[in-house]
Amino acid sequence: MVEKITKDNALWKAELPPERFAILRQAATEPAWSGALLDEKREGLYRCAGCSQELFPSGTKFESGSGWPSFWDAIDPLAIELHEDRSFGAVRTEVTCAACGGHLGHLFDDAAGTPTGQRYCMNSLALDFVPGEETAEKT
Repeated sequence: MVEKITKDNALWKAELPPERFAILRQAATEPAWSGALLDEKREGLYRCAGCSQELFPSGTKFESGSGWPSFWDAIDPLAIELHEDRSFGAVRTEVTCAACGGHLGHLFDDAAGTPTGQRYCMNSLALDFVPGEETAEKT
């Protein structure tokens, strides 16, 4: 089980840079093709930029052509939470960090050719990359 982190928005705002606060706490989305982690190819671990919860091993990252870092599975099903998102006139699945509730991106079932068929389409600003970190990577 993941230990929950609770902070009010004033504290999150004081701790996070404005662009990360907008994504993690207000469910904003960074522009496609703009994320620093989009082309990251090293082995390592992707963590929540809000609380450092381990989220995705580099072995599950793939090029989806969507303009955002994409993964075919989370490091642990308990590391993330899924929520129905009806914003922008569509029904999507929002992905949040199970520890701090930060908005990470969305999940789509359109990744043919991956082991799960799923695409976790994440915002680079919602993630921190730790190169070379030991993980139980899924391959």
